[in-house]
Amino acid sequence: MRQAHHPGATVAEWGAVAELCSDAAALAAASVYLLGARRLRRRGDTWPWARDVAFAAGCGAMGWAMSAKTPGGPFTGHMAQHLIVGMVAPLLLVLARPLTLALRLLPPGRVRRGLLRAAHAGPVAVLLSPPVAAMANVGGLWLLYRSGLLAATHQHPVLGVVTHVHVLAAGLIFTFSVCQLDPVRRRWSLAARGTAVLTVGAAHSVLAKGLYGAPPPGTSFATHDLRTGAQLMYYGGDLVEVALAVALAVQWYGTRGRAHARRSARERGEDLASVTAARPEA
Repeated sequence: MRQAHHPGATVAEWGAVAELCSDAAALAAASVYLLGARRLRRRGDTWPWARDVAFAAGCGAMGWAMSAKTPGGPFTGHMAQHLIVGMVAPLLLVLARPLTLALRLLPPGRVRRGLLRAAHAGPVAVLLSPPVAAMANVGGLWLLYRSGLLAATHQHPVLGVVTHVHVLAAGLIFTFSVCQLDPVRRRWSLAARGTAVLTVGAAHSVLAKGLYGAPPPGTSFATHDLRTGAQLMYYGGDLVEVALAVALAVQWYGTRGRAHARRSARERGEDLASVTAARPEA
C-alpha cells in the first residue's frame, strides 16, 4: 500500500540535503585553498599562515551554521545562522584573499588572464562598488524580514536554500567591496568604504529594533524568542561592523606608513644629492 506523503517530511528531506551540500561545499573550498597555499609555499613563495586560518575558520563557520543545531528558539537560531553565514564567514573568507592566491598560483597564460579579466569586468566593478553592494545587502535583509518572504521559506524549502545562498553572496560582495584586499578594477577611497559600513550598520540596527517589537509578516514566534533574536542581530551585527572598521583602519595606517616611508626616502636621497653636489672637486 502506498504511504501518504507528508509535507513536513519533504521539508526535513530538503533540509538534510541542503546541510549535506553546504558541508561538502565548505570542506571542498577549504581543501582547495589550503592545498593551494601549501603549493605556493613549497615553491618558495611567502603566504601568511593567518590567511589559511581565516579561510578555514570561515568555511568551518559556514558549515557549522548550516548543519549544527543553534541554541535558543527558532528565530534566535535563525538569526545566529544569518549572522554567521551573512557576516562572520564572509569577513573571514575575504580576509584570506582567495583571488590573490588563485592569481599567484596560476601560471601566465590564458586561464590567468581570463580570471583577471573577469575580476575587472565592468558589471563586476559596478557590483563591487560600495554603494551598490551596500544596497544589495540591506535591501535583501529588509525584503526578508519585512515582507512575507521569511514565512514563505518555511513552506517552500527550495526558496529557503535560495535565500541562504543570497545571504552568503550579498555578504561576500559587500565585505569584498569594503575591504578591497584582492585585485579590483577600481579602488574606492577609505571615506566611501567607511560610509558604506556606517550606512549598512545603521540600517541593520534599525531593522533589528523593528524586529524587537514586531515579527516578520506571516510568522508567529514567541515574544521572548523574537526579542532575543533581534538583540542578537543588533549586537552581533555591531561586532562584525566594528571588525570591518578595524580592517579599514589597518589599511589606512598601512597606506599612511608606506607614504611616509617613500617621502622620507625621497628626502634622504635629495639631501644626499645636495651634499654630494656641494663637495669641492678633488
